[in-house]
Parts: sequence; C-alpha cells; structure tokens
Amino acid sequence: MVSLKPSKQRKLLYTLPLHQRKKLLIAKVSDEIASQYGIKRIRVRKGDTVRVMRGSHSGKEGKVAEINTRTGRLAIEGITRKKADGTPVYVWIHASKVMITKLDLSDPRRREKLEKSKK
Repeated sequence: MVSLKPSKQRKLLYTLPLHQRKKLLIAKVSDEIASQYGIKRIRVRKGDTVRVMRGSHSGKEGKVAEINTRTGRLAIEGITRKKADGTPVYVWIHASKVMITKLDLSDPRRREKLEKSKK
C-alpha cells in the first residue's frame, strides 16, 4: 500500500533508483511529432528542442543544455537569470512543464525505437 503522507512521497522521490528516476524526465511531444511517430510522451534528452508551457518563462523555446536526473529538471539554452554578481545561470525547469518540439535523433538506438513505434 502506498502512503498518502507528503513526507513519505518526497522520500520516495529522493530515494528512487536511476532506472525509475528516468520517468521523472518524461515530457509531452508536439502534435507533429505525435502524428509522425505515434507517441504522446518521451524522455527528454540533451539536444532536444523544447518549449516551456508553464510558469514565468512560458512560450520560450530552446535546446536542452543540461539535465539533472536527481531533481527531474532541465537547463534550457536561452533561459537564464543573473546572479548578484552579474554572471548568468540557467533557470532549472521541471520536465513535466515543457513540450518537446524537435527530437535529437543522433542516437541510433533512439531513432530505431521511434521508427519501430511509428504507425
């Protein structure tokens, strides 16, 4: 039985093994990609182009520069803020708040898997 306590839910997220943590990095794909490959969601990778759908940066688009699997958040090129000393740092955005608009198909295994799922 799964607990409803928020503290136990947080603990579950923080102690997830890596093979289950990848589920935190799944994002919706655009309608063009969905119709082309027959998928609705896919794991975000470095190099994918995403559009932010929620929050103060909604509507902005850019390439994924870094991924933090521990928190399930992405750093997107072009979405930065300035520190007190003026140096720019990435704004980390949760993967569920973005939509993938262009896939990075440089990985042959990923391309093969997408071609297999094509309807």
